[in-house]
Amino acid sequence: MEKKIYLDNAATTKTKPEVVEAMLPYFSELYGNPSSVYEFAAHSKKAIDEARTIIADAIGSESTEIYFTGGGTEADNWALIATAEAYGQKGKHIITSKIEHHAILHTCEYLQKRGFEVTYIDVDESGIIKLDQLEKAIRPTTILISIMFANNEIGTIQPIREIGEIARKHNVLFHTDAVQAFGQLDINVDELGIDMLSASAHKLNGPKGIGFLYIRKGIRIRSFIHGGAQERGRRAGTENVPYAVGFGKAVEIAMKTMKERTKKEIELRDYLIKRILSEIPYTRLNGHRTRRLPNNANFSFQFIEGESLLIMLDMNNICASSGSACTSGSLDPSHVLLAIGLPHEIAHGSLRLTLSDENTFEEMDYTVEKIKETVDKLRKMSPLYEDFVRTR
Repeated sequence: MEKKIYLDNAATTKTKPEVVEAMLPYFSELYGNPSSVYEFAAHSKKAIDEARTIIADAIGSESTEIYFTGGGTEADNWALIATAEAYGQKGKHIITSKIEHHAILHTCEYLQKRGFEVTYIDVDESGIIKLDQLEKAIRPTTILISIMFANNEIGTIQPIREIGEIARKHNVLFHTDAVQAFGQLDINVDELGIDMLSASAHKLNGPKGIGFLYIRKGIRIRSFIHGGAQERGRRAGTENVPYAVGFGKAVEIAMKTMKERTKKEIELRDYLIKRILSEIPYTRLNGHRTRRLPNNANFSFQFIEGESLLIMLDMNNICASSGSACTSGSLDPSHVLLAIGLPHEIAHGSLRLTLSDENTFEEMDYTVEKIKETVDKLRKMSPLYEDFVRTR
């Protein structure tokens, strides 16, 4: 197949033409600074307000609770660091999980160096957080629970409502990294008991370089970037008008198409999973079988290296990954796969395929055939596989 098959939508998505079209006027025609007082600038301010309202409606919040950021990583950093600064006098204990994105884990490490204690909760073999362990970990000094909505590598969806209930019961703030879930799953922050939520535009066919942090009204976390009164005094810097407009348009499209789009993604995902598990021996699916993101399939193939598999798939015009794009180049196996109990040698042989509704069953068939061929070639070169076959 000469056409490139893109199966790495968890890393980033294609910006939709309608999104680009909505953004263009704000680069060269309606380019006024939203913070200026003249009428020309009012067009920019109105556009940002409209985008903010679209996003707020998508999660059941008020528009005044949405703060634009430079992306999901900034939103995660803001939620953790600003909460630590604002509530540090109450306590210095934070709870998160062992399978969070590095935007959370590395920020927790940063806070630990500054005197905060962090408890990392275990997950089960499917990647679901252990709720009993979470509740037992709460102390009088606990100020924040940060658990991702759905995992970026294995796709497992967490019991967010139950986590929210535990947090409320103990009067602890609850933040969720919803970068992978926003636009893929129904989210209502009030119903789920979420106090803060991070998301990013480029995961749902919007532009790279913009995200948002939802901060429930009444939570007094501090500003993250200083130097101006933008974002109601909480995030300084000239507003990125075209990107905010693009984000709003992407969210509008995602909300309108979610039911039909995710239905198709689930059909493609389940077809792909069924074929790979039934046709390639010594293979396992990572993450929960059904309680997973509609477009996520993550496999481990015994006796091979995931990096070699990726290179050979790329030679066949298939774009995939072995895990988070933020850890590409690392020689260490995925911390997520280790946390669900995989040994190093199996975790090294992982492959993440994340689909979109633009993929086809024909592409899935081609992908399965190429994975089968590649795994077979790599295993024939593996001394471990040779020894395994000999001793069976």
